[in-house]
Amino acid sequence: MNSSEIKVKSKLILSKSLGFNHKKLELVELFVQEVLNFNQKYNLISSTSEKDIWNRHVLDSGQLVKYIDHKKFNSLSDLGTGGGFPGIVLSIFFSDILTFHVKLYEKSKVKSEFIKANIDKLKIKNVHICDNDYQSHIIDTDYIVCRAFKKLPEILRISRETAKKPHKLIVMLGKSAQDELNKASKDMIYKYKLVPSITEKDSKILLVDATK
Repeated sequence: MNSSEIKVKSKLILSKSLGFNHKKLELVELFVQEVLNFNQKYNLISSTSEKDIWNRHVLDSGQLVKYIDHKKFNSLSDLGTGGGFPGIVLSIFFSDILTFHVKLYEKSKVKSEFIKANIDKLKIKNVHICDNDYQSHIIDTDYIVCRAFKKLPEILRISRETAKKPHKLIVMLGKSAQDELNKASKDMIYKYKLVPSITEKDSKILLVDATK
């Protein structure tokens, strides 16, 4: 498929299967354009993934709403949000739920400033960007999300030792998901499950319940 076809297909899934309404899709589209414009000078996403941004980055991020229960929980942290995937996409989805708050952590000043500017442009009220990396702040949210952040054992260590409250951990893993999980098994002290990604048949999403 070409980039236009990918966009149409991805927006259809976001709308019909994941619950993004017209207004939210408009905000996502504005954000995508800002990412592509900024990416001409600074590396927010790889240049090779620009044509596939709607599937590779937007839909990949958007699918996580299926695993977030905003009725029982009201906060989320995205560690190493980078160019705003998945954090900005998730904050757009939950933007009409005033009691749900999103914290984005990013150590790159360039990326952090980009995110700040777009929070203002998109007028998203439920999201906050934390300067510097997670070690400079308190992680105290109900959900912790990681996409292309750190290796799994380090993420599990952060969940176990750094997070300040019981939480649910969502980690996006690639084709080597099972191998990564096997290697990190000694660090896994909570119940978990692997679910398939809808954007890449061999990729997985690790769901860890660290609330108990």
